[in-house]
Amino acid sequence: MNNSANFTPNDDDVFGRIANRYDSLCDLFSLGIHRLWKRRVAQIIANASWQNLLDVASGTGDIVYRILQQRLADNNLPNNAIDSSHQIIISDISLQMLDKAKEKVADYSANTVFMQLDAENMRQIASASQDVVSISLGLKICDRHKALHEAYRVLRSGGRLVILEASNIPLNWLHKLYLGYMSVVMPLIGWLATSGDSSAYQYLLKGVKDFPSAENLAQEISNIGFSKVGFERLSFGIVAIHTAHKS
Repeated sequence: MNNSANFTPNDDDVFGRIANRYDSLCDLFSLGIHRLWKRRVAQIIANASWQNLLDVASGTGDIVYRILQQRLADNNLPNNAIDSSHQIIISDISLQMLDKAKEKVADYSANTVFMQLDAENMRQIASASQDVVSISLGLKICDRHKALHEAYRVLRSGGRLVILEASNIPLNWLHKLYLGYMSVVMPLIGWLATSGDSSAYQYLLKGVKDFPSAENLAQEISNIGFSKVGFERLSFGIVAIHTAHKS
């Protein structure tokens, strides 16, 4: 089965064109619920033990910003007081997205590095160099098999993978209703919200319908060589957070 979304940044500069409104579009398409999903991902990562984190397909840096905020809150630290030994690579294939991420986490320059990376081929990142690799809502628009292999390569032994991605609602009737909403209502809202820029909302909705179930994605992750693979469904199963370790 081909698990590629058949999209490359050279096909269309959609990333650059939606960078300024990406967060607003996420609010619109998810009715704001994506904030709860990202908060949960941030909690999982912030509460883990690590020194080096690679956030893949970071977009506007929302996940990393929430992780840093969570660390401050958990440790009762004043703003900007996170230990500089904690280093985070914020990466995306779009430079415009990275520019927005730089604005969002500007107060944490001692902890962050920005890199333009392709999730499918992160040759700039050394093998076995990262404690945590995270990717949120990015697997469905790339060749996830290649991206998962790259995540495995760059993780240290014992390192952790954290993924937030579209999933399946276990109740079949509710899942069909959700897909109907996504297929009919969302394109209309997206078209209106982006002044007819169809590629912008198609990018955000890409791959939702054909993405594997939480169980099947867990099996794919396990097949690559990860251990302790598990997942947590959110919002009835609209999305799921998968976690795994490199043996």
